[in-house]
Amino acid sequence: MTPEFVIAFAKQAIVLTIYLSMPMLGLGLIAGLIISIFQAVTQVQEMTLTFVPKIIAVFLGLLFAAPWMLDEIIMFTTNIFENIPMYIR
Repeated sequence: MTPEFVIAFAKQAIVLTIYLSMPMLGLGLIAGLIISIFQAVTQVQEMTLTFVPKIIAVFLGLLFAAPWMLDEIIMFTTNIFENIPMYIR
């Protein structure tokens, strides 16, 4: 195992992590933006008003994206296990 291989492997894992987290982060961002606009219009500055809708949006997004996320993680892990003989050479 060369240092280049380890760096490439870590990069691949980080890219996959970012790729899988983007839908949830995007939904949280959109929910936060909508709530911020609502708070600015109504001048209601309640902290739980921002927290609860974001959590609900992220959980709903996770509910729908979980099968896709699981498939991506399984493909990545399968690829790692299948290529173990090539890694130790």
